[in-house]
Amino acid sequence: MSNYDRNYSFGAQVGQKAAAEIDQGLRAYMIGVYNYMMLGLGVTGLVALGTNMLAVTHSAAGHLALTPFGQTIYMSPLRWVIVLAPLGFVMFLGAKANSISAATARTLFLVFAALVGLSMSFLLMVYTGGSVAQIFFVTAAAFGGLSLYGYTTRRDLSAMGSFLVMGVWGLVIAGLVNLFLHSSSLQFGLSILAVLIFSGLTAYDTQAIKDQYYEGDGWEATQKKSIFGALMLYLDFINMFQSLLYLFGQQRSN
Repeated sequence: MSNYDRNYSFGAQVGQKAAAEIDQGLRAYMIGVYNYMMLGLGVTGLVALGTNMLAVTHSAAGHLALTPFGQTIYMSPLRWVIVLAPLGFVMFLGAKANSISAATARTLFLVFAALVGLSMSFLLMVYTGGSVAQIFFVTAAAFGGLSLYGYTTRRDLSAMGSFLVMGVWGLVIAGLVNLFLHSSSLQFGLSILAVLIFSGLTAYDTQAIKDQYYEGDGWEATQKKSIFGALMLYLDFINMFQSLLYLFGQQRSN
């Protein structure tokens, strides 16, 4: 009986040590995911701000006016390339996920974030700087709470995953159609749906990223997973932000 007790105690200690190592590894992995995501958001913000500074000036009357660079990227056919480039690029990234290295995935993610910043720079012409900042912090707070829920909940969120993904494709198709219709009513409805869908995806994706860690891949595969996990959360954040900005942002008067 004494030997059994000692063996049991030893086994329990080994199990506790292994669980502690997994917890530390998971924590480091998730921190890496969030760091990549924040890096992507930083690149997007800097590119959007830099592009806006080059594209917009003030007229003698104090109104906003486009520079020659701004006219090229916002008024010429090039604007369609800028608008659609992020969608095509993220589809390319998804198709190449299994064949590229972690270093290449990291570089492509940052290029994608820069393209998104270029396409979002127009928002700084439409909405006031204070409004953009306010909606950004509101989005950050909502995203943080939803992601924390996805990380900590014991409820399996996979059942709603396919439903949410179908909702995203519906949003993409309807959004492309509305590029030509210019319907404010349709855009308003799509923005409400987008907030709901990407709120659910934030929790779902966080749980999925967490579960991927337990697959026990090597260092290279784990690095790639953290980058693509950051890409998923980045997309959730950006889409929530744009939708909330459309719903609640304050537009410029000139």
